[in-house]
Amino acid sequence: MNDMKKTILFDLHESLRAKFVSFAGYQMPVQYPSGVMKEHLHTRSAVGLFDVSHMGQIKVSSNTGGLRETAACLEELLPSDLFGLEENRQCYSFLTNERGGLSDDLMIANRGDHFLIVVNASRKIDDFNYLKYKIGDRCRMELLEDRALLALQGPLAGEVLEKYSKEFSGMFFLDVRTVSLLGSECWVSRSGYTGEDGFELSIPNKDVDRIAKELLSNSEVMSIGLGARDSLRLEAGLCLYGHDLNEKITPIEASLNWAIHKERRIGGRNMGGFIGDEVILSQLEEGSNIKRVALLPVDRAPMREGCLLFETSESTKSIGHITSGGFSPTLQKPISLAYIQIELATEGREIFAEVRGKRMIAIVSKLPFVRTKYKLKKKE
Repeated sequence: MNDMKKTILFDLHESLRAKFVSFAGYQMPVQYPSGVMKEHLHTRSAVGLFDVSHMGQIKVSSNTGGLRETAACLEELLPSDLFGLEENRQCYSFLTNERGGLSDDLMIANRGDHFLIVVNASRKIDDFNYLKYKIGDRCRMELLEDRALLALQGPLAGEVLEKYSKEFSGMFFLDVRTVSLLGSECWVSRSGYTGEDGFELSIPNKDVDRIAKELLSNSEVMSIGLGARDSLRLEAGLCLYGHDLNEKITPIEASLNWAIHKERRIGGRNMGGFIGDEVILSQLEEGSNIKRVALLPVDRAPMREGCLLFETSESTKSIGHITSGGFSPTLQKPISLAYIQIELATEGREIFAEVRGKRMIAIVSKLPFVRTKYKLKKKE
């Protein structure tokens, strides 16, 4: 692990007696002495603090024009309606390739004079170079290495942050704003990857250790590692790039249709025009051959990534495979995500997974496994 990168909070994790693993080229805390189960359940009932500083923060602005030019450039690469994305709002999106596959999934925010993109750690250098190659003649890209990223997640996250600033209380899911937190200029989004209400905080490196320690001084807040982060996102039915998503999987196959904005679809006012649009829009209209689904194993044995799936206990031809799987601390039973042939992807259907040489029954189920609890703005 000596050649692994470290986040700015590595020493804090060591002081908290974290157990480390290699992840996306970084030494990252996978769990603390309390263990993954307690960390997971604490996030569901109170507040978990996650160090996600390994992820990439990329600022994109126009070389010559304003935000509209930047939006036009980015819309060549993303199937999102960035012209319609209001200032200080963000959305989930992805970079696509010529085959319609997913090069990365990401969050993108309109900050008034620029867009801020948060990308996966394993892809951030590739994404940054790709953006420069594709639109660098018209836009300026900055990989922000002077800022760390924390996620504060759980039903009490708002209460904790409101102790320091009342500005947090007026934010709803996918709102973004700049907030002075303990004397530091923080870029805050009300979002996260656990299915809980929560916030992501982009903080200058020089301030993040002090702010993390202050947040952890609250009795409601527990430091959480990658182990519980993975089980939390799995319960919420959220994808992990490199496992549930990759360059061969299209957003339609991944059941991410909702992230392709209607303005970019066939008949929309800004139809297509993004890389891979022909494949993706065709699948939107006609359907795909495979689909990402939720599986609930009938027995207690978890069905993990790589397990092959079959239509019957005697079938010899696989109908798909599992991409993520583990034990759900909230539901107290195993759960999995998988890709299967579209004609078998009906809720309630029994299929079979091969686990250690045995065929085990799983039921095609609804996503998410655990209901999400985002703070949504009530429709007027």
